[in-house]
Amino acid sequence: MGGSSTQIPSLRYNTSHPPEVIHMSKRLVLSMTLCAAGILHGQRHKVDINGETPEGLLLQQIGQEPDKAKKLGLLEGFTEKFPKNPNLLWVLGQLQPAYLEGKQYDKVFPVAEKLLAADPSDAEMAHGALKAAEAKQDPDLVIKWAKATAESAAKAAALPKPSDEEEEERWKYKVDFGKQVGKYAEYSVYAASLQAADPATRIKLMDAIPAVNPKSEYLNKLDQVYFATYRQMGDNAKANALAEKSAAGGTANEDMLLLLANGAFEKKDAPKVLEYSGKLIEYMKAAQVPRGADPAAWEKKKSTSLGAGYWMAGMTHAQASKWKETDESLREGLPFMQGNEAMLAPALFQLGLANYRMGQGGPKTKPDLKRIADAIKYNQQCAAIKSPMQGQAAKNVAVMRQQYPTAK
Repeated sequence: MGGSSTQIPSLRYNTSHPPEVIHMSKRLVLSMTLCAAGILHGQRHKVDINGETPEGLLLQQIGQEPDKAKKLGLLEGFTEKFPKNPNLLWVLGQLQPAYLEGKQYDKVFPVAEKLLAADPSDAEMAHGALKAAEAKQDPDLVIKWAKATAESAAKAAALPKPSDEEEEERWKYKVDFGKQVGKYAEYSVYAASLQAADPATRIKLMDAIPAVNPKSEYLNKLDQVYFATYRQMGDNAKANALAEKSAAGGTANEDMLLLLANGAFEKKDAPKVLEYSGKLIEYMKAAQVPRGADPAAWEKKKSTSLGAGYWMAGMTHAQASKWKETDESLREGLPFMQGNEAMLAPALFQLGLANYRMGQGGPKTKPDLKRIADAIKYNQQCAAIKSPMQGQAAKNVAVMRQQYPTAK
């Protein structure tokens, strides 16, 4: 035994195969001690122990110590006493998960940096640092370690198959883990962006997702979050530009389409009003209750959005004296405007006017008394609502009844 050193093979993850049989008694005891201790994270680096040196004795003590707190102290002591020892990487591999479990998150990061410097494909250590960043709820650290995790995961997933059969199982584990954790890295940033209360922080996190993965599956989910965030920040120019891009691509939601339709209505841009209000109506007719949304609240929003779409379309047609289109839009939208007198009164007034114009007839056509009766009805309903049109609607009823006494 003398002063000879022993090398314990790298212990493998998720395997039922025992470590290589070691024939010398001191080696056997030490190998079994390390396995029983469950030190999985250290399996990435081999440990070369000479039981007759101070550092070897300390490593043996680490392997035999059952108390987690005491073991952590021993590990830290090793890094202080033997900072250049070849076994330092193995020790650091034990320290990082211990720090993570003990919620000593700030100590996790420097350890991860050292281990990644030694092995850039060590996605497990990068992932551990990402979990620490998440626990600290630090967006800058989440971004930093999500990128680092994605990079190390890509390196791990691309590792060539080793020629040594003893290393093959560890290689397979690293490749599989790299593929999985690479997806988690982008999800981590996406989830953090949704949880961020500060809109500027949310934007920063969303902007970082393409840097983690330019082809992330979450990129097509960001537009609506960006839009809502821009609106929250009062940046209407960016919100409007994003809404226009989404509408052109067929991915705009009800809030985007409502903003676009309302903006066009205020500018009296009739073609755009009809385009966006039409898309809004089509979208809301097909829309289902979003996952996690309150059904009653969603139905109210759906009704309000449909009412607004029909109202803007109908009022735009009325301004162009397109009475048939005015009647169709406002008549269909009327049920969705109930309770909103600011919309309901003008809609009823224009419905009365549209039906009156279509019912008047001409030199060679008789009046359509059904249309006239509808015109009287809509004006009566308008006259019952306090609004700027209330007085005129009452006068219209009197005039129409005088002109067409048989209309019922």
